[in-house]
Amino acid sequence: MSDAAGGSYTLVVALADDATVSAGALGEHRLSAGAYAYTGSALGAGGFSRVDRHRRTARGDNDTRHWHVDYLLGHPAARIDRVVRSVGVDVECAVAERLPAGPIDGFGASDCGCPSHLAGGDEAERGGDAGGALDALAERALAAHEAAVAETDDPDATVEVVAGSAE
Repeated sequence: MSDAAGGSYTLVVALADDATVSAGALGEHRLSAGAYAYTGSALGAGGFSRVDRHRRTARGDNDTRHWHVDYLLGHPAARIDRVVRSVGVDVECAVAERLPAGPIDGFGASDCGCPSHLAGGDEAERGGDAGGALDALAERALAAHEAAVAETDDPDATVEVVAGSAE
């Protein structure tokens, strides 16, 4: 399927250093270095081109801060390690609910009833082996997408993992 098909996605984000992130109306929040996962939707006309916009923000090529995740990705210590996508279905909230509790209440969830769409790896996944933490959180995101898609009973929906940097 093409990127224009859209669906839901989870950005697996590596935060190399502790950071203070000012997330719009949510205010300033201190995040510890480690692995984070942000789940969003790309259901509009551009589909997954929204993920490309997130990649540009993480590279420093886009200074516009429109969504909460822009504030995290715009921090110099943040990079997108990989992206898990559910193509052709809206499973944003179902995926977010299956991931660990978020470090910032309301992050990315101002248009739904979820506590947060930003997940933080548990204590074993933060700090220490950065690559292992990212892998563990990415596996949790993949499992969350697969379970959410299975519940839709949509035979055309697929789940895939793509590179975090521009393809």
